[in-house]
Amino acid sequence: MTAPVTDPQAPSWEQDGVRLEIDGELAVVTLCQPKRRNAQSPALWRALAAAGRDLPGGVRVVLLRAEGVSFSAGLDRAMFTPEGIPGEPTFLQLAGAPDQKLDDTIASYQEAFTWWRRPDLVSIAAVQGHAVGAGFQLALGCDLRVVADDVQFAMKETSLGLVPDLAGTKPLTELVGYARALEICATGRWVGAEEAAAIGLANLAVPGAELEAAARDLAAALLAAPRNAVIETKALLQGAAGRSFDEQRSAERAAQARRLRDLAGIGD
Repeated sequence: MTAPVTDPQAPSWEQDGVRLEIDGELAVVTLCQPKRRNAQSPALWRALAAAGRDLPGGVRVVLLRAEGVSFSAGLDRAMFTPEGIPGEPTFLQLAGAPDQKLDDTIASYQEAFTWWRRPDLVSIAAVQGHAVGAGFQLALGCDLRVVADDVQFAMKETSLGLVPDLAGTKPLTELVGYARALEICATGRWVGAEEAAAIGLANLAVPGAELEAAARDLAAALLAAPRNAVIETKALLQGAAGRSFDEQRSAERAAQARRLRDLAGIGD
């Protein structure tokens, strides 16, 4: 696999902390403000959402990575100050907004965290160091997670009097179960690499020096499989929790019929 290259015609979001590089069927999204431990802001969220919208149609796998010692230390602390971040609503302004305005604003923030599970893509988060709050939820937004042995996940929102609201509660519950998800969120405690792998939060834990290579090896393995078979399989697995056993069997039969006809050259 060759190194990804930046499309000279693509928009640049690096000033907001995001870099998008395309290497054929692989897209690499990098959080690129290591001096700030990749702290997150509404501008970064807009950049992430835009990166998702701008992906070329041929992309099959997206690798999310971060520069520096931390994947993301969570929200930019300026968001907690009375002054906030210039040009962005402060917490006090959000609290005082009408219900619909407040809902719409949070929904716009969530867009940065939701596109990673699109049915036509498989996304991988390569996570090192701290992944706190919004950083934890961004990693949870991806389909798969490869972590370095120094990783430290934590959901600190509850300790601040808030709730995790960036689309992380459902994937966390699906991965580790309700009771453990509640304990992790309500206590705000740290979850290290060994535990993350043991409870299903991480697919793989590796030494920090091997993180990039391990994530790219996983991406290559995903790209080696036929695209339509992966898309059908992902849809089956994503929908399984909402179907009964018999409904899932029926969905499997319908998906296999499509695959057989496609392979035979008689599909739609």
